[in-house]
Amino acid sequence: MTDMIKNIPTVALRGMTILPAMIVHFDISRKMSVKAVEKAMMEGQRLFVVAQRDSEVAEPEMKDLYRVGTIVEIKQVVKLPKNLLRVLAEGKQRAELTELTMENGFLEADIMTFEDEDILDEETKEALLRSLKESFETYCRMNGKMSKELVTQILEIQDLEKAAGQIAMNLPLYYEEKQKVLEETDLRERCLLLCTIMAKEINILEIRHELQEKVKERIDKNQREYLMREQMKLIREELKEDNVNEADLFQEELNQLKASKEVKEKIKKEIDRYRNAGSNSGESSVIRGYIETLLEMPWDKESKDSKDISRAKEILEADHYGLEKVKERILEFLSVRILTKKGDTPILCLVGPPGTGKTSIARSIAKALNKKYVRISLGGVRDEAEIRGHRRTYIGAMPGRIANGLRTAGVANPLMLLDEIDKLSSDYKGDTASAMLEVLDSEQNYKFRDHYVEIPLDLSKVLFLATANDVQTIPRPLLDRMELIEITSYTENEKFHIAKEHLWKKQVEHNGLSSSKITLTDGALKKIISGYTREAGVRGLERKLGEICRKAAREILEEKKKSVKVTEDNLEQYLGKVRYTVKELNESNEVGIVRGLAWTSVGGDTLQIEVNTMPGRGEFRLTGQLGDVMKESAQAGISYIRSVSGEYHISDEYFRKHDIHIHIPEGAVPKDGPSAGVTMATAMISAITEIPVRADVAMTGEITLRGRVLPIGGLKEKLLAAKKAGMKTVFVPAKNRPDVEEISDEIKKGLEIRFAETMEDILPVALVRDAAEKALDKKTGKKSRKGKTDDH
Repeated sequence: MTDMIKNIPTVALRGMTILPAMIVHFDISRKMSVKAVEKAMMEGQRLFVVAQRDSEVAEPEMKDLYRVGTIVEIKQVVKLPKNLLRVLAEGKQRAELTELTMENGFLEADIMTFEDEDILDEETKEALLRSLKESFETYCRMNGKMSKELVTQILEIQDLEKAAGQIAMNLPLYYEEKQKVLEETDLRERCLLLCTIMAKEINILEIRHELQEKVKERIDKNQREYLMREQMKLIREELKEDNVNEADLFQEELNQLKASKEVKEKIKKEIDRYRNAGSNSGESSVIRGYIETLLEMPWDKESKDSKDISRAKEILEADHYGLEKVKERILEFLSVRILTKKGDTPILCLVGPPGTGKTSIARSIAKALNKKYVRISLGGVRDEAEIRGHRRTYIGAMPGRIANGLRTAGVANPLMLLDEIDKLSSDYKGDTASAMLEVLDSEQNYKFRDHYVEIPLDLSKVLFLATANDVQTIPRPLLDRMELIEITSYTENEKFHIAKEHLWKKQVEHNGLSSSKITLTDGALKKIISGYTREAGVRGLERKLGEICRKAAREILEEKKKSVKVTEDNLEQYLGKVRYTVKELNESNEVGIVRGLAWTSVGGDTLQIEVNTMPGRGEFRLTGQLGDVMKESAQAGISYIRSVSGEYHISDEYFRKHDIHIHIPEGAVPKDGPSAGVTMATAMISAITEIPVRADVAMTGEITLRGRVLPIGGLKEKLLAAKKAGMKTVFVPAKNRPDVEEISDEIKKGLEIRFAETMEDILPVALVRDAAEKALDKKTGKKSRKGKTDDH
C-alpha cells in the first residue's frame, strides 16, 4: 500500500543514511537544511531525509540524491556554536523521492511511501531468520567489539523484519551499503543482502586474524630471542665474563656511599625506578644520569685539613710576595680552626686591579690548607640556572656550577674560588646575583637546594674565596655577605721582587732555558718595570720577560751563543724603545699649573691641571673630557674662591670681567671623581692672583663650598705616582691619616706628607712665598707684605 505526500520539508544528508526504526542524531549547518528543519517543527515534526551521492555538493539537485530515503520524526533540536544544529530523529518509514523543489529557501519533496508486503510463508521466514542470526552471531564473535547484552537482545527477536532492521542498524557499515539495504523493499532480498554483507565482513575478519597471528608469531620470536639473551647474560655472569646489572652496580656504590639516611633513601628509590624502567626507554637514560650525579656528590666525604700553621705560612710566603692582609686572614682562620676544632668558614672577597695575584693566591691557600681546589668562573654568567641548576623535567638538564664544583672536588669541604664575581649579569632568565645570596650566606647555605639535585647540599664547610676588580658593580646584599680584603697596586720594589723571585724563573723554564744560559741584571729589570710597563699588577711585566726569553732562545740557536746577558744597555735590542716615561716635576714654578693625583685601573697617575684667565664676560669653561662630578668640584672651587676673594685682594669686578678656563691635558682620556677639587681650586687662585705654585707639590682631596678638604680613596696608588714623578710634598685630607699610617714606609720614604683639613692648610705652602708677597703688594700698592702668605 502506497501513499503520496507532497511538499514535505527535506534535508540532504552527507555521508549518512538513516534506516526505519533507527534513532540517531545528525548535525546540519546549511541554511536550506536549517530552514527545512524549522518548517518541519511547525508542521508535525515530520521530515524527509535522503543521502547525497556526493557529499561535496553544496546545493544538491534531484540527480545528486539517492531515490530512496526515510521519513523521520524530529525528537529534539539543539543549537551548537558556529551556527550548527544538532537534530535527534527517529526513522519511521521508507519513501521514494519523486520530485524535488526549492522555492522557499529550503528543499521540498514529493514522495511516495510503501510498506513491505508480507508474502513469505512461515518456513521461509524461519530459514531466513536463522541464517541472519547465525551470520550475525559469527560476525559478533569474531569482531569482539559489540556488547554481549545487545547481541543477546537481537538474537532473541523472533520477527524477521524487526531482526533484519536491528542487524542493519547495528552493523558498522558505510552509508553506501546501508543505502542498499534501505532501497531493498523486498524482505527476502533484504535478508539475503544482509547475509552477503556479513559474510564479506566475516571473511575480512578472518584475514585480519590471520595477519595478527603472523605478527604475534614474529613478536613471540623476538620475545624468545630476548629470553635467550637474558639466559646468556646469566650464564656470563655465572662464568664471571660480564659485569652485573647496572642497577646492581648502582646499589653496590650506594652501599659504600658516605651519606645521610635521607640521601640514601632518595637514591635507593631512583635505583628501583631505573630497575623497573625499560632499557630502551628515554626515561631510563635520564634516571641513570641523575643516579650517577647523586652517587658522585661528596655528601659526607671530607678531606683532612692541614693543622701545621708553620707549613701553611711557608707555602704562602714562598708562592706570593706581599699580599700580607690575605695571608694574615688565612692564618687566623687556620688558628681558630685548630683551637676550636670547627669554627665558621669565612667567605672572603679579594678586591683589586687586574694582575695583582687574586686568582693565583687562591691555589696557594688551598695548598697551604691541604684543601681541594675548585675554580668557578662567573664572568658573563647571566642565567640563574647556571648557579642553581636546571630542573630535571627539561631535556639536557644538569646541575648548577656550585653543585658541579662539589662533584668535581669530590669532597664536601673544598676551597671554591668564585672568580670575577663582579662580572655577574642578569636577564629575563633570572638574576644570578640573587641566586648567589643563598650560596654565600652562612646562615642558609647548609641547606642549599640545587634544582637538578633536589636534595639539600651542605655548603657550610666550603671555604669560599671570591675575586673582583670593582665592588661598585656587586649588589649590596651580596657584598654584605662577604668579608672584603683590598689588594692594592704593587710598588716598583714589590714588582722587582715578584719578577726576580717568581716571574723570571717561571719564564726561563717555560721557554726551555736555564739560569746558566740567560741572565738579567737588576738594573735591566727595574728599567723594564718603569719604562716598558704601566699597570697595577704584573701580567704585562711577565709578558715582557717572556718576550726577552724567546728572543734570547732564538739568539742561542741561530748565533750559536752559549749564554745571553740582558743589561740596561742592550735592553732595547729585545724590547725596543722605552714605551713609558714618568711625568717628572716641572723645572720651574708656574702660575696656574698644579700637579694633582689620580687613581686609574692600572695604578696611580699625576694630572697637570692648567688654568688660564683672560678678559671676558665672566664665563667659566672646563675642557679635557671631564665627568659631571669633576665639573661640580670645579664649580665648588670657584664658589669658594669668590667667597674668600677679599682675603686675596681680588676685586668684585674681576669675576664679571674675566673668563676662567680649566684644562686637564690628555683630552682623549675620560676623567671623573671629586679628588681633584683642591687641585683645581689652588690652580684657579694661582691664576687669578698671578702667584706661582711650587712645582714639587702635589695634592689630592675633595673640596666643599666652605673650603673644607674631604677624604678620598686610592691613596697608596696616588702616593706611588707622586713619588715616581719626583714630588717632594704631597697634601692629603686629614681624615685619610689612618690610610697613610697603613702604607709601608718604602712608599712614604722621601715624601713630605702634609694633612689638610681646609684650603688654608694648603695655600700658604703650595704658593711661592716671595711671589705671593710681591703680587699682594702690587695689588695693594704697598712695598712689602711679609708674613701675609703665612697668615693665609
